[in-house]
Amino acid sequence: MDLSTLRSRRKAAFWGKIAPYIPYIIQSGVAVLLFILFIAFAAWYTSFLKHIPPDLPIRWIMLILLTPLTVYASFRTYLHPADLSFLLPQEYRMKDYFKPAYRSGVIYKLLGLFILLLGIWPLYVRSAEHPKPLWLLVLVLVVLKGLSSYGGWQELRMVSSRAKAGYRVLRWALITLMLAAWLSQSILNSSIFMVLVGVNYVLSLRFAVQHNVAWETLIATEKAQSSRVMLILGWFVDVPAEGQKIYPRRWLGSLGNKVPWGQDKAFRYLLIKSFVRSELFGILIRLTLLAMLLIWWTGGSLWGAGIYIFFLFAAGMQLSGIRQMHRDSPAAAFYPVPEGSHSLTALTLVFQVQLVLAILMWLPMLILGYAQLSVTLLSVIVGIALVFIVRARFARSWREEDEDE
Repeated sequence: MDLSTLRSRRKAAFWGKIAPYIPYIIQSGVAVLLFILFIAFAAWYTSFLKHIPPDLPIRWIMLILLTPLTVYASFRTYLHPADLSFLLPQEYRMKDYFKPAYRSGVIYKLLGLFILLLGIWPLYVRSAEHPKPLWLLVLVLVVLKGLSSYGGWQELRMVSSRAKAGYRVLRWALITLMLAAWLSQSILNSSIFMVLVGVNYVLSLRFAVQHNVAWETLIATEKAQSSRVMLILGWFVDVPAEGQKIYPRRWLGSLGNKVPWGQDKAFRYLLIKSFVRSELFGILIRLTLLAMLLIWWTGGSLWGAGIYIFFLFAAGMQLSGIRQMHRDSPAAAFYPVPEGSHSLTALTLVFQVQLVLAILMWLPMLILGYAQLSVTLLSVIVGIALVFIVRARFARSWREEDEDE
């Protein structure tokens, strides 16, 4: 059996399922809106480059923007649960299967990193006192990305879950420190620091006990990544629901416990419990924090209002994934649950969560927007109106889908 060919076939089969949804994404209003917002952002960025504030913290901006893409490491293996039986005898040959996964996992992310770098490079050279050469920065990012990807792959092979978590925190901390040193120190000093830290990090990975092939971890990771792709598609078109990774989040375990018992509240309890443990909840937290940071940076200006509306709309599209949770649950068949209660409950939860996000994202504008109070007040009014518009849109489209079924 040619293992590299097997992976290629599985990759083609997976993306073959995705391809039919591409026309719907292109035709959707969300895609058009994102394109318009991209043009507006490009116009604002061009204007901003002509009037750069003298005290702009460009090194912090570079560090904040480049670090996530530099450190983040993930790999698509396209492994199936049945591989525990059928590919286990080939474990000694699985390097041929994983080589393309590792190579593509690094190359594709480097392309995204380079696009981001080219976008912020004009801001960097115009703001920094002694900017580093572009080719040297590209070389540093390639080295750091390779180091982080190597560490991320070794983490997947580790036996202990505590060791995985510890090394993941260590990887994020060290790569961030090395990138910060490169941006703030001289070329010689930062190079010496990066070499010493990098060598010690690679050597430290040898102390962790590792599987030859961590079958269960890789299968679970692949399942989570596949469901993440379907979750993104769910922003634009109705797609089949797939299992997602579950996060314990014990600090949120009490949410949903106060939902009163009753037939009409059954799905509400289930959806709240599932939502706070889902990947969608983490995405929304990161999206909200990023929005608040950008809104704080732009203050009470019109650009801050635009960023506020954009991120609030994006959060609404993300929240549409709540409807896919337990949508195909057989509970409605043998429990006395009112017909249509799942869609109604999901719609109510989406509305309430987006309304809370509208207030949270608006807080930076409230604090900084006293100089332009009219813009600040108008922003929250438009934001709340947008929440009601999204609710009405979801209610109409979901009702039509339920009637078709």
